[in-house]
Amino acid sequence: MARTYQLEQIKQVVDKLDVAKYIEDGFIAYSQGRVVVPPVGEMIFEKPPGDVHIKYGYIKDDDYFAIKIASGFYENYKIDLPTSDGLILLFSQRDGFLASILLDECYLTNVRTAVAGQIVAKFMAPSKIECIGVFGTGVQGRMQVKYLKPVVDCSDIMAWGRSRDSLDTYKRDMEKLGYTIRTTTDAGEVTQKCRLIITATPSQTPLIDAGQIKPGTHITAMGSDTHLKQELDPKILQSADVVVADSIEQCLTRGEISKTLQAGLINKEDLIELGEVIAGHQSGRTSDAQITVADLTGVAVQDIQIAKAVHEALLQSDFADE
Repeated sequence: MARTYQLEQIKQVVDKLDVAKYIEDGFIAYSQGRVVVPPVGEMIFEKPPGDVHIKYGYIKDDDYFAIKIASGFYENYKIDLPTSDGLILLFSQRDGFLASILLDECYLTNVRTAVAGQIVAKFMAPSKIECIGVFGTGVQGRMQVKYLKPVVDCSDIMAWGRSRDSLDTYKRDMEKLGYTIRTTTDAGEVTQKCRLIITATPSQTPLIDAGQIKPGTHITAMGSDTHLKQELDPKILQSADVVVADSIEQCLTRGEISKTLQAGLINKEDLIELGEVIAGHQSGRTSDAQITVADLTGVAVQDIQIAKAVHEALLQSDFADE
């Protein structure tokens, strides 16, 4: 009989896991062709604005397969609700039976996304970071920064946002965690001062122009996870020395890469997949003078890996008897 786990139970075991190792292994397996990931299921809403993603798949010759549903409704703050929700269903590959229901309220999606940003920075960030630029003041604007700690020795943040209220809240909350926060509504101020930049917004129009990017800059673009969203001027990717996709196949139809391909500014052959970089088969950053971009659209193998790890940890915990 499937076990059902609540958010607080899930959080207790996630804190004890080396999530980065599981996600790295997943990206490697994906780039080796050992993962079956069907196209993303997706619903886009206009009033109010939001989207729902259904991501699912399995690693060949593994124990489980996963189905994840995650929603993002970006005006929920107006009614004092979180902007995201979701769950993951984990099934046995042996018999198809449901093994666990992880009622994570999108927490595992947020963790695996932030961990992907950490992994990218490990291989692609410049060696010296004096200030981290963050576009977006929501959940990922915070978690991406927190999860950089193991790989980036920097606590100075410049945050960009559209709303002064959201920037003030971000500054207050992040300063409590020990960060030094400067805020701005001017994208050029971020690109001028920061060589590591994270974009974490649901924007449908570019926030950064190619002419604003300085040599030696790395951008982790993770907000553009549908065919409508876009955070970067396509010419940024055209001029970049290295462009990495979490999934080349997926980035053909969504994310910054898809917009740049549609504009005819790069070719599919110009792209490198993250799993190849992690495995050492392709190079990420090789010089602090390079401009590099990673396009993270979110791949089901991340959900598979974190769900498996959490499921096994929960079975070994005291929750197994509940």
